[in-house]
Amino acid sequence: MSVFSFLCQNLKGSFKRKIELFWTEEDSFLRKNKMSPESKKLFNIIMLGVAFMFMFTAFQTCGNVAQTVITNLNNTNFHGSGYTSMAIIYGVFSASNLISPSVVAVVGPQLSMFVSGLFYSIYIAVFIQPFTWSFYTASVFIGIAAAVIWTAQGNCLTINSDENTIGRNSGIFWALLQSSLFFGNLYIYFAWRGKTHISETDRRTVFIALTILSLVGTFLFFLIRKPEESNTLEEEVSSTDQSIVDNLSVQSKATRAMDAFKRSIKLYFTKEILLLSVTTAYTGLELTFFSGVYGTCIGAVNRFGTEEKSLIGLSGIFIGIGEILGGGFFGLVNKDNRFGRNPVVMLGIVVHFVAFYLIFYNIPNDAPIASFEGTDNSAYMNPSKELAIFCSFLLGLGDSCFNTQLLSILGFLYSEDSAPAFAVFKFVQSICAAVAFFYSNYLLLQWQLLIMAVVGFFGTISFFTVEWEAAAFVARGSDYRSI
Repeated sequence: MSVFSFLCQNLKGSFKRKIELFWTEEDSFLRKNKMSPESKKLFNIIMLGVAFMFMFTAFQTCGNVAQTVITNLNNTNFHGSGYTSMAIIYGVFSASNLISPSVVAVVGPQLSMFVSGLFYSIYIAVFIQPFTWSFYTASVFIGIAAAVIWTAQGNCLTINSDENTIGRNSGIFWALLQSSLFFGNLYIYFAWRGKTHISETDRRTVFIALTILSLVGTFLFFLIRKPEESNTLEEEVSSTDQSIVDNLSVQSKATRAMDAFKRSIKLYFTKEILLLSVTTAYTGLELTFFSGVYGTCIGAVNRFGTEEKSLIGLSGIFIGIGEILGGGFFGLVNKDNRFGRNPVVMLGIVVHFVAFYLIFYNIPNDAPIASFEGTDNSAYMNPSKELAIFCSFLLGLGDSCFNTQLLSILGFLYSEDSAPAFAVFKFVQSICAAVAFFYSNYLLLQWQLLIMAVVGFFGTISFFTVEWEAAAFVARGSDYRSI
């Protein structure tokens, strides 16, 4: 018996009785209210989105202000970098996606998300009293947790959807998730309004509140119940075989974990995933830009006056508005599949190209790598706060176009093996995000925008190719599913 298998078995067992008791009580409630199976699945999607909303209200706000907070630290013993931390997170995240399907297969999606959520809360709590060693150590652990939680999320989304509801459910989840950008950054905007320096009290107040929010979201995962027709990576058996499932040996669990790992590796080399990897790579690059770099750029422009720090929060709010509107609207549009996913992706790349041009025209080139004092330079116009915030909205709207459609097409193509598919998706996205956070320490704004524009163009073409062949792919079945 391996140590990993022993820990997973005991961890799962310690929560099993509590979860089963909760499900028994919830089943009684649902029977009284006559909730249909489809309504239960929709309830699960909503609770999944709400839990992620609370967690990522904390984490995305943390990522948005991390570099600004670090540059304002009075502690000369702290030598960490927000960009470097995010590069570590996404680097470990990418590597951990190789094992995350196995973890979800053994532990289950619900418990996987709960434990991962605890690590998110620990990372945020580090900022209450930051030390270089704890900052980078937490970055490593949250990278592992991120791989597990996103693989489990994709699995949970897929098992509560079918080919007719996957588009709608992807939109609902994405809108709820990205509401996190609105609430967290709204607080940052008002709390830091008029401040040119972030004090120790300001920092602690913000990160204590964010840690509590993250913990609330983590415990909300226990409100998600198993659908009546489950398609998880765990065994798919009838009720008459349930006693056999309960008595599975550790060896059987290890076998399932190994099978999940093999499916992930095989999936990496399929034509569809290789093409979608270009699109996914683009989402990783622009995720880095809107979640960490752009807010830092706005906060570094001295020509914005005393509002430069609070504008970071306002930028996050408008990114969130774009994400929410996009996710909600595209969730409704996906009820009608006549037009497919390509028009939404086309809208996304056009919106992003407009945003990149306006940012290039408005924000100084040295803003991403400016020192604590900021930059007094200007681009091709006197920096406009209104234009900067409008570009934030465009970044969020374009991001929702790409991510909702990627979630939808992955759930459609790989409904039978969703966890490995979403693990591959997050592997590519996170490794590109790690690379982008690394070069953000050194590259001027114009070169970062150029890289995103080139990768975005080819990513759009790749997505179109897969979408045109998606129906035929599902109809004939995939070689990958035969293993």
